[in-house]
Amino acid sequence: MAQPPDNITARLRQALGDFNHARLDVAERGCRGILAELPRHTGALHLLGVIEARRGRSQAALELIGLVTRIEPDNPAAHSDLGNVLRSLRLLPDAIASFDRALALIPDYPDAHNNRGVALHEMGRHEEALLGFDRALALKADYVQALYNRGNTLQALKRPLEALESYDRALSLTPRFPEALNDRGNALRTLKRFGEALESFDRALALDPRYVEAHNNRGNVLRDLGRHAQALESYDAALALWPQSADVRYNRGVALESLGRYWDAAQCYATLLEGTPDYPFAKGRLHYARILCCDWSQFAESAQSIEQDVRDGKRAAEPFIYQAISASPRDLRRCAEIYAAARFPFDTSPPAVPGPHPDSRIRVGYVSGEFRDHATSSLMAGLFERHDRACFRLYAFDTGWDDASAMRGRIDRAFDEVVDLSGAGDREAAAIVSSKEIDILVDLNGYFGRARPGIFCHRPCAIQVNYLGFPGTLGLACYDYVVADRHVIAPGEEAFYAEKIVYLPDSYQANDPSRRIADRTPARADVSLPDAAFVFCCFNNSYKITPQIFDVWMRLLAMVPHSVLWLLDSHADVPRNLRREAGNRGVAPERLVFAPRLDPAEHLARHRLADLFLDTLPSNAHTTASDALWVGLPVLTCMGSAFAGRVAGSLLEAVGLPELITHSLEDYERKALELAGSPEKLRGLRATLMSNRATHALFDSDRFRRHIESAYATMWRRRHQGLAPLSFAVRPID
Repeated sequence: MAQPPDNITARLRQALGDFNHARLDVAERGCRGILAELPRHTGALHLLGVIEARRGRSQAALELIGLVTRIEPDNPAAHSDLGNVLRSLRLLPDAIASFDRALALIPDYPDAHNNRGVALHEMGRHEEALLGFDRALALKADYVQALYNRGNTLQALKRPLEALESYDRALSLTPRFPEALNDRGNALRTLKRFGEALESFDRALALDPRYVEAHNNRGNVLRDLGRHAQALESYDAALALWPQSADVRYNRGVALESLGRYWDAAQCYATLLEGTPDYPFAKGRLHYARILCCDWSQFAESAQSIEQDVRDGKRAAEPFIYQAISASPRDLRRCAEIYAAARFPFDTSPPAVPGPHPDSRIRVGYVSGEFRDHATSSLMAGLFERHDRACFRLYAFDTGWDDASAMRGRIDRAFDEVVDLSGAGDREAAAIVSSKEIDILVDLNGYFGRARPGIFCHRPCAIQVNYLGFPGTLGLACYDYVVADRHVIAPGEEAFYAEKIVYLPDSYQANDPSRRIADRTPARADVSLPDAAFVFCCFNNSYKITPQIFDVWMRLLAMVPHSVLWLLDSHADVPRNLRREAGNRGVAPERLVFAPRLDPAEHLARHRLADLFLDTLPSNAHTTASDALWVGLPVLTCMGSAFAGRVAGSLLEAVGLPELITHSLEDYERKALELAGSPEKLRGLRATLMSNRATHALFDSDRFRRHIESAYATMWRRRHQGLAPLSFAVRPID
């Protein structure tokens, strides 16, 4: 005998109460009891479907709630809940159709507007999603979940300040909301407000100590703060809770790299790739971590796999890492474009329209994270100091930090204004740059160091230039020009660059002729070099040393009696691995000598103890070649086929020693052997180099200054004439 309606209603109300108190089993029994008597009772079907959805049984939920919508097609709550189930099954267009049916029945239905917004967000239709959340909030101002979802969508739209406001409103209504605290921390991190972000993640973890994402994000912000050991602890805490997390394992690898634990980082990336073979950019990170400690056990296979992935359009390696792998300008551009699309997918703003300045000087802004005692500043400081202040007003936009060094003092004095952008997110930083009415904005990082291409993507300046820090294209439409010369980018290769090319007459690389070399030259015994040995030297970073170039070096040691190879001691694994590789090639391991890092002036002075600097491929010596040439140490290079592999050749041309440029590894090896056996010829090269330092273009900072200022003036004139950027060559100015 059927139960009276009021009894069924009471039982359903009891089941709903059990559900609201998370007594799902009890609630399910109540619903099934009703359905045993009334199989098409829509209230019990609906609640049972919601229970199944809560348990993650989406298919069962779909069948139950779908039946409700067929029995009661005018039930808006059922259509909205069906939309949620369809969303959980990733049937997003169907989910939106369900929400639309709910809203057709009740246009002022806050839950349906909110849920529809979530589905649109997940489809990447963020502007439409935002309208849905705003509509939900217009109907229900204290709708916490809509405020939270709105914040997430604003984050996706690269509007972190507005996202932060939305999270804060949600938290003012529901302070114990760990997800909102976590995502609030991410917004603060985007805004570079790292201390506040850390505090937000800590609050989330205080509420939920097992919150994996908060542990991971806390590690990220600690890494931003340079607290890499603590970041590692956060990642380890996250992995203890969720060992399968690919994101956490990747971030842990980056932290290990930052701590100089390259072998451990390689192991971390290898484990990640076993479970997630296509994790973005992890394959390149694994290769890079290995070559930083000169572990070549899988070098060829890894490099070939990454090259093929790049050609296939996959996110295999970051552009800076790829320069140590590829010699193809076409592939290097492809890699840069893949990376740019992944990291900077938002549209750039149209260029600002330049206006007249009160003093008529061209305003040039340099953006760098290395305005301190760093290789970039050691090259650029002389140019900064020599700029014609009657024609140019100079701004340094600092995305790094003030290290209180003598170099930083020079930089502070060289600029009209130094602007700290280190605590500003990309949009805020771009607004600050724009407020200075800059005519030409020069990126000295690109994808190297403390890179901030995101600032340039917001188009704070009408003319934006890629220069020095990254020797190649950035693959981003927001950069108008790349500064080069005819050696590093041969005419006819413009198709391999997203930017228009500015060809300087000599070398593209600035140099500072006031760099100090310590007065005292150490004795060879002081640096573990044998007195009577011929000293081949290479102070390039370890990742630039490839098995192929090392083979050449070892053959040279075998053919030149009493010779040694002097390398930089960049990491504890490097001497051990390279000495093992030398032994495998029949060379006594002790013939490799490793130089510890020193103060720059003392490092330059010890170059005097070497006889010949041997360059690398596919990435040449850049600043390290300038170091050697400035001290008077001849550099032997092999001209590569891409920008990064042609820099040393550019420098040698500019210092008047083209005879030290070879065009194949066979010629490179032959020339090195010839010079090692010809002391007089080598002395003559050294004498020529010492003489040419004062007479040739490479270290003539004022000549370089005139050329790059001419380039800036041409860019500026074209813009003010309404002309689009165009590749051009600067005429020599004596």
